[in-house]
Amino acid sequence: MSAHADTHDHDDHGHHHHKETFVTKYIFSQDHKMIAKQYLITGTIMGVIGVLMSMMFRMQIAWPEEPNVLFEALLGKWAPDGVMDADIYLALVTIHGTIMVFFVLTAGLSGTFSNLLIPLQIGARDMASGFLNMVSYWLFFLSSVIMVISLFVEAGPASAGWTIYPPLSALPMAQAGSGMGMTLWLVSMAIFIASSLLGSLNYIVTVINLRTKGMSMTRLPLTIWAFFITAVIGVVSFPVLLSAALLLIMDRSFGTSFFLSDIFIQGEVLHYQGGSPVLFEHLFWFLGHPEVYIVILPAMGLVSEIMATNSRKPIFGYRAMIASILAIAFLSTIVWGHHMFISGMNPFLGSVFTFTTLLIAIPSAVKAFNWITTLWKGNLQMNPAMLFSIGFVSTFITGGLTGIILGDSALDINVHDTYFVVAHFHLVMGISALYGMFAGIYHWYPKMFGRMLNKNLGYIHFWITAICAYGVFFPMHFIGMAGLPRRYYTNSNFPLFDDLTNVNVIITIFALIGGIVQILYLYNFFGSIFFGKKTVQNPWRSTTLEWTAPIKHIHGNWEGDIPHVHRWSYDYSKPGHDEDFVPQNVPLKEGEEELQH
Repeated sequence: MSAHADTHDHDDHGHHHHKETFVTKYIFSQDHKMIAKQYLITGTIMGVIGVLMSMMFRMQIAWPEEPNVLFEALLGKWAPDGVMDADIYLALVTIHGTIMVFFVLTAGLSGTFSNLLIPLQIGARDMASGFLNMVSYWLFFLSSVIMVISLFVEAGPASAGWTIYPPLSALPMAQAGSGMGMTLWLVSMAIFIASSLLGSLNYIVTVINLRTKGMSMTRLPLTIWAFFITAVIGVVSFPVLLSAALLLIMDRSFGTSFFLSDIFIQGEVLHYQGGSPVLFEHLFWFLGHPEVYIVILPAMGLVSEIMATNSRKPIFGYRAMIASILAIAFLSTIVWGHHMFISGMNPFLGSVFTFTTLLIAIPSAVKAFNWITTLWKGNLQMNPAMLFSIGFVSTFITGGLTGIILGDSALDINVHDTYFVVAHFHLVMGISALYGMFAGIYHWYPKMFGRMLNKNLGYIHFWITAICAYGVFFPMHFIGMAGLPRRYYTNSNFPLFDDLTNVNVIITIFALIGGIVQILYLYNFFGSIFFGKKTVQNPWRSTTLEWTAPIKHIHGNWEGDIPHVHRWSYDYSKPGHDEDFVPQNVPLKEGEEELQH
């Protein structure tokens, strides 16, 4: 094993003896465990805002033109007499997408669990740089605040879709939401990207440099592999979105024309020439597609860990799982063009992107089969974390199957920009990543807060959420195939779609029930911090290092020496042992062989 690990053993920097004040402990904390909680709670608040928006625009689609008291109360001048304005509808869709993709699923998921688990599972006192870690959280917080402020500007928030394609986003005079709201959106995203990059660099350095003695790369839990590779993808692709955002700011405010060319407004020719909106699409999707995997890979890591623990057997195909994470990371950066099949792309180039897109199904399928095989003949502990993990595999497979259709340029053209696309990416990325996040919260909550979540409330939360998620997104495939376009605030002008009105009402009812049941989860989450049952040291009888750390949080994670690692992270139900789990820090018995699947 590498010699660098020895240097951290007797490192005492974790044991600060100065008195911590409220501010240094809870606000400007450099302890990775506290920063993880800050990410989780900020992400949860943003998630509530995002879900409320989706419930509002779902009501608009189900019952267009009908006065709604709620709209009048929440939207004010944007809903005269309770009827939603068309401009604000598009703004709600835009900000909902932005918040859920970036602020909840990217920062909320990666920020929480990478921070919580990387130092604890590799046997480190803290992140490589506690200060940078703190800065990355506060930049995320600042960008969240700016995004929320943009909801209150006079002309309305950004409304060019979450992909903010020019020219809608590049011309301040294009529509109400192209003004100040759009500028704030871009500023918020630029700060968000800076936060993500600082976080990602910290995670990478920590995993490479701070592993404890004996923790080789092939003994790392799959969670750490997932966070590590996610951080690498982030460092490769986020700067490209930053460049797109900066060039767009220049187009909007400084008279350049990177993305604009030959534009007429009411017969008047604008002076822009030479740019191309398709260039923006390339820059956006070069991040936008890896982004899907930045969201889903951490969830995959959490699910792998939870399934092995609750099946009481080793994860199936550990090395194949690592190989598939690496393959997904590589392929995710060469498939972005499948979002642009109808942008006038050369058909030959389209076929290249089709090929690389269909290739990515292979490592994804390897993971799905390995999860199912891990469950096979296991001694399954059906707690809420396990249910959400199994739900994750279900939605990942059902959502992924439609990706094969959308990844084929000839088929994609027929359903592009319909509800079919909405159904696909919400299942494969939105719902799956949320399930991974919920599974992680139910599983590691005792590690974060020293208390247990209420199991029965967890069961109710899972079953209603699972039924509603399919109730919302399954029918969307069919209205999409019938041609219903996305982002239209009403379809009543098209007699062609009259028959689909009832389906939209059913989808909306499921969405409202699914949204309301999250209140139960929030009650469980915040209530259990104060009133939950106190946890024991290792409530799930798990093998990984984080459960060897004391329940009471100390800056530095372990009192005294850091535990050394003697075996891989999945020794469950190993013959020759009294218990059905053997922690990583237990030395091998005489004649015992180390398993490596």
